[in-house]
Amino acid sequence: MPNGPLTLPARLCLLAWDAARPAAGSAAHRPGPVRAGALVELARRGLLTDDDGIVTPADLDTSTGDAVLDGLLELVRESCPHPWRTWVTLRARVTLDAVREQLVAEGYLRAEKRRVLGVFPSVEYALERPAAVEVLREETRQVLRGPLPVAEISERDAALAVLAAAAGLFGESTPGRRVGELAERAGAATPGLRGIVRELTSAVTAGAAVATSS
Repeated sequence: MPNGPLTLPARLCLLAWDAARPAAGSAAHRPGPVRAGALVELARRGLLTDDDGIVTPADLDTSTGDAVLDGLLELVRESCPHPWRTWVTLRARVTLDAVREQLVAEGYLRAEKRRVLGVFPSVEYALERPAAVEVLREETRQVLRGPLPVAEISERDAALAVLAAAAGLFGESTPGRRVGELAERAGAATPGLRGIVRELTSAVTAGAAVATSS
């Protein structure tokens, strides 16, 4: 993908914007998928592990050098133990805001300062590089729908596609069997990651259902 250096949470944040359907931009304000992406990223790197369903830091000192991931890692280390599903929503806005700031710094988003009711300061975000995001969306769409065999897709791209589908970012036309195979692929290289991806995917799907019905 052309956005190789971007982390999973950054990619998921960008995928929530659909330049062709601006009305769908409300998905860009949901922190759950972005937080789930950050959890998967840290689990892939071996910095978060599963201890009987509980998110557990591998150690108390290692960092990634990425402000978003390190912020979440510190939050997990300083908090009471929680299962994966809880961490998808617990203070998830913190991760979303950090990802947005990162994407502004890297030129993918533009921050626009406004005042709510003419008094309260607020920041709104807009796409600065819609063409790059459309390329990311198209490549993720191809991962979800083929024709590339699942075995030839990287674990990272498989995880991105599965979480994006769970969040409803590509509609309802993704074959369930394909998503299941991608979920297996996403955890192929890291012990225990398949179960983590399944748990997080379930939580993101539940969150998307609530957002759609509200």
